[in-house]
Amino acid sequence: MTSKTRVVVIGAGLAGVRLARRLGELGTPALLVGDEEHPPYNRVLLAEVLAGRYAPEVIALPAPGGHVRTRITGIDRAARRLHRADGSPIAYDTLVLATGSNPVLPPLRGLFTPGRQLPEGIHAFRTMDDCLGLSKAVRPGVRAVVVGGGLLGVSAARALAVRGAQVVLAQQGERLMERQLDPNASRLVLRHLKDLGVEVHTECRVRDVRSVGGAVRSVELADGYALDADVVVLACGVRPRTGLAEQAGLAVHKGILVDDELRTCDPHIHAIGDCAQHDGTLYGLAAPALEQADALAELLAGDPNARYTGTRSLTRLTLTGPGSPFDLAAFGETEARPGDDVVQLTDATRGTYRKVVVRDDRLVGGVLVGELGTVGALARAWEGAEPLPSDGPLLHLLTNDGGS
Repeated sequence: MTSKTRVVVIGAGLAGVRLARRLGELGTPALLVGDEEHPPYNRVLLAEVLAGRYAPEVIALPAPGGHVRTRITGIDRAARRLHRADGSPIAYDTLVLATGSNPVLPPLRGLFTPGRQLPEGIHAFRTMDDCLGLSKAVRPGVRAVVVGGGLLGVSAARALAVRGAQVVLAQQGERLMERQLDPNASRLVLRHLKDLGVEVHTECRVRDVRSVGGAVRSVELADGYALDADVVVLACGVRPRTGLAEQAGLAVHKGILVDDELRTCDPHIHAIGDCAQHDGTLYGLAAPALEQADALAELLAGDPNARYTGTRSLTRLTLTGPGSPFDLAAFGETEARPGDDVVQLTDATRGTYRKVVVRDDRLVGGVLVGELGTVGALARAWEGAEPLPSDGPLLHLLTNDGGS
């Protein structure tokens, strides 16, 4: 590549790797720049590595042709070059920011040592290093506290329990995975975790972590109740990684602002994935990141009509381990408004639950726990946003297991 045609992608996660690979396939090779020492990997599957189901190399992503491991420290927009911590500048013609997100560290007393380091035993759960550090710390009987009951917290608690840890999950909200699931589905997730021996506390706030000799010993809740802990996992959400963009003077709100061409306020710089905010939306999920990468690859490879207009994303989680897998999927609006039609099927014995919400003859959301054979048909009906036929299709959609 010459500097005139060089596309440089910062970030070797799902979005960055997908973009670099697609550009290579389309005859527009890109230089992929990542700052982790590990080969690119699928972050979505880190919980499976923690659970011991997969070795780290199993979740590696097929590497594109050009990949450099280095930390970018700044963007010179006027000269179109990147400054890096360990070498000469990197020139670009088109730059793509796929910098992802950072874990949110809650403002807890005692969270940091005087050197701003996390005490021994306290882990975020975002990177391969986080995962490998947790894996070394976990053994049967270890007392583990997971702070956060969202998608990541539930996955981490499940993985730790499978490894034999004594797990307590502390969730500030009223129920587990409240952003994705309705109350009935949340109760099934709660039952599943309890069946694994996980102790779950909801509507509780963690206010303090206590360490002795630089190692964590307990977690204190706001009501004064203390949880003994050898390991603490912070699963409190993520925040878009926008530091480079802000330093370069790009427009940033919650994420890096992009248009339908995934272009920032600088026509030579684009952004995709967790760090990008499109039409007011931060997705933070794999499916939108991959769709953005595909759309941008087509655009940069010369398709003038390529655009990204948003993703109707489906959240899916499979919790594996002893016994049968526990599957769930959620999409759209899982809570009904007044006037909506709701169809639910529940099988308490098998632990399955299916629900769809219909508004103005259109499927606007749904949640499934247990058997997901119908999720494909339901997702297609939702994504199409077309009026449903009038001959009673909902029961068919909920019960037709050939729809996946």
